[in-house]
Amino acid sequence: MAKKTAQNRPPKNAHPKVTRPGHTAMGEVRIIGGDSRGRKLPVLMAEGLRPTSDRVRETLFNWLQFEVAGAHCLDLFAGSGALGFEALSRGAKSVTFVELSKPVAQQLKINLKTLNSTAAQVAQGDSLQWLDQLVEQPFDIIFLDPPFNQGLMQSIVDKLFISGTINSQQTWLYLEQEKQLDWPSLPEDWICHREKSTSQVRFGIFCRAQ
Repeated sequence: MAKKTAQNRPPKNAHPKVTRPGHTAMGEVRIIGGDSRGRKLPVLMAEGLRPTSDRVRETLFNWLQFEVAGAHCLDLFAGSGALGFEALSRGAKSVTFVELSKPVAQQLKINLKTLNSTAAQVAQGDSLQWLDQLVEQPFDIIFLDPPFNQGLMQSIVDKLFISGTINSQQTWLYLEQEKQLDWPSLPEDWICHREKSTSQVRFGIFCRAQ
């Protein structure tokens, strides 16, 4: 879910707001580029929610600056939706958000209405199970940032490559995981195009070797 950790603390770059007892705590994420640059969107402070940081998003979308406009994007384990909303702001043709938590998925829908976006849809459910259904067309960019410390990355990558969601000729696959872990195994004709690390996170984009 972009963007999870097992630690029970307010997520970085999702600034907490004070709430009254009995009310759900809220944070916010900021869109950093494109048509909606500077817009702040509310985020439910659900346990484990870990939005991809501004710094990482800026690097990622610099890497993909010529790929996002007109792209069909998939944001698995969407969480705050920070990656998908950033893609929409930068001209993506469509974004599909997949999020397990019903309240978090509902907040994604509310934020899409706030942005007056008709180019996205929210699927509430388990990302692995969602990939079992028939996909009408492959995606051009896939954002994959599963919950940390649950060992999900390899299984979700394996399923991606048999699900029909990847167009092996042109899809860009973004992976974000714990810094200390090796990258998951991908088909032998796929390469890591760019990668970086922060103090806690390793992230990179992958594509088919040309």
